[in-house]
Amino acid sequence: MSLNKVQEKILADFALKNKHWPKPELEAALWQVKWELTALPHQREPKEAYDTFLMLAGRGSGKTHTASHWIGIRAWKYPGTRWLVTAPTTNDIRATCFEGDSGLLNIIPRSLIKDYNKSLGEITLINGSLIQGIPASEPERYRGKQFHGAWFDELCAFEYIDDAYDGVQFTLRLRHPDIARVQQIITTTPKPLELIVDLNEGKVGGDVYVSNASSYDNKANLSETFFKQLETYEGTDLGKQEIYGEILDPEDAGIIKRKQFRMWPASKPTPNLEYVIASYDPATSEKTMNDPTACTVCGVFEQEDGATSIILLDAWDAHLAYPELRRKVIDDFKEVVYGADNTFAKGRKADLILMEDKSAGISLIQELQGSGVPVRGYNPGRADKVQRLNIVAPIVAKGRVFIPEDLETKKEFASWAKRFMRQVCSFPEAKGHDDYVDSLSQALRVLRDSGWIQLDPLPPRDYDYAEDRYKKFANPYAV
Repeated sequence: MSLNKVQEKILADFALKNKHWPKPELEAALWQVKWELTALPHQREPKEAYDTFLMLAGRGSGKTHTASHWIGIRAWKYPGTRWLVTAPTTNDIRATCFEGDSGLLNIIPRSLIKDYNKSLGEITLINGSLIQGIPASEPERYRGKQFHGAWFDELCAFEYIDDAYDGVQFTLRLRHPDIARVQQIITTTPKPLELIVDLNEGKVGGDVYVSNASSYDNKANLSETFFKQLETYEGTDLGKQEIYGEILDPEDAGIIKRKQFRMWPASKPTPNLEYVIASYDPATSEKTMNDPTACTVCGVFEQEDGATSIILLDAWDAHLAYPELRRKVIDDFKEVVYGADNTFAKGRKADLILMEDKSAGISLIQELQGSGVPVRGYNPGRADKVQRLNIVAPIVAKGRVFIPEDLETKKEFASWAKRFMRQVCSFPEAKGHDDYVDSLSQALRVLRDSGWIQLDPLPPRDYDYAEDRYKKFANPYAV
C-alpha cells in the first residue's frame, strides 16, 4: 500500500537510526513498521486473544494483502516454524497467495527469502521457517503434516470445504515457546455456507475474531473504473455478498422454505401415530469420518380434518464408524418408542428402517436383516439430490409436515431440529453437508409411493366400460 509523506518520513528516520543493522534485519523491521503504518482498520489484528481471524470482505478489500502480512511476519518473527497456506487449487496458491501482487513473494522482503520451490509449493526463509502450500482440492494431502498456523484463502470456494477445514485443524498441533496459541486466518468473500455461518457465530474455530469490510474500504488502492462497474450491483443480493461481504440468508434460495413447515404445539402430546419410518443416509464409506450419517424419523398421523400428515419425531447426524452405526440402528429400533407421551396411545416403535443402499449402507442392510430389524434398502435411481427433493417438496409446501415446538422458548421449532432445518431449507444454495436432504427426501418419497400421503385426488377415469354407449358397439369380426 502506498505511503503518504508523513509515513515516508517515519520510515526514513527509522532506517537512519538503525542503519548499523544487518540488511535482512533492517528490511524486516522496515517491512513491519510500514505495515503498522498503512494497514487499514479492518486489516489490523485484534488486541484480544483469538484462535481464528475470520475476514469476511468484498472483492478488492485487501484480504490477500492482510493474510500475506499475517503469515509472513509470523514466519519471520518465529525462526524455524512451519506455516500452511491453503486455497481452492494449486494454481490459486501459486498465482495468488505466493506470486500474486499481494502474495507472499511480493510482501516478504527478498533478502529474507532463502528459496522458493515452485514445484513443491514451498517458501523457505533464511531463519529456517517454512511456508508450505497445500490445495484444498486434495484434502488427503493434509495427513501427516503439522504446522504452527494456517491461512485459508477464499474458503467459500473450496470444493470439499468441510473435509478441507477439518483436515487442516488436525495439522495445527505444533508447539512453540513464544507462540501462546496456534492460530489461523481465514480470508474470503462470504457465501451462505454452513461452515461460514458457524464460524461467524463462534460455534467452531475456538475464539473467533470477525473482521468485515467492503470493497469501498480499500478504494484508495483500486481503480475508479472498478467502482463504476460496481454501481450495477448496488442493491442486489450479489452486491451485498461480493461488494460488502455480507452473509446472505441461504434459505432464501432453498427449494423448501422454513415457513412451509408447520409447528406442532408443545402443549399438545404427540399425535396417535399410524406408521413410523426411520430414514438413514449413511456415510459414503465405512471408513469416512468427515461425512456424517444422518437420520430423520417421521411419524404418520391423521389430523382432525381427516388429512394424513407427517410429524418429525427425531433428527440427528453423527460421525459414526460402521460398527457404531450398526449398534445404534439396532438399539434405537429395540428401545425407542415414539409418541409415548400421548396419554391416548402407548406410542409406536419404528415400523420401517429405510437405508440408502450405497457404499456402507449395502453391507449394513444385509447385517440388519439378519438381526430381525425391518430394514429396506432405498435406491434413488438416476435422479440427483435436487431432483429427489423437488419430487417431495410439494408435501412440505402443502403444510403436511409438522415439526415440534421448542418446549422452553415456545414459538420456535425444537432446538434439536435446527440443524436439520438449516440444511434442508438452504439446499441447494449452501455447500457443505446435505445428508439431511437425502434422509428426508427418501422418507417422504416412500411414504408417498406407499399411499400414506396423497396430496391430490386420483384423476377421474377416462371411460367406463359399464356405460350403455359402449355396449351397443359390436365387434364385427366376432361373428
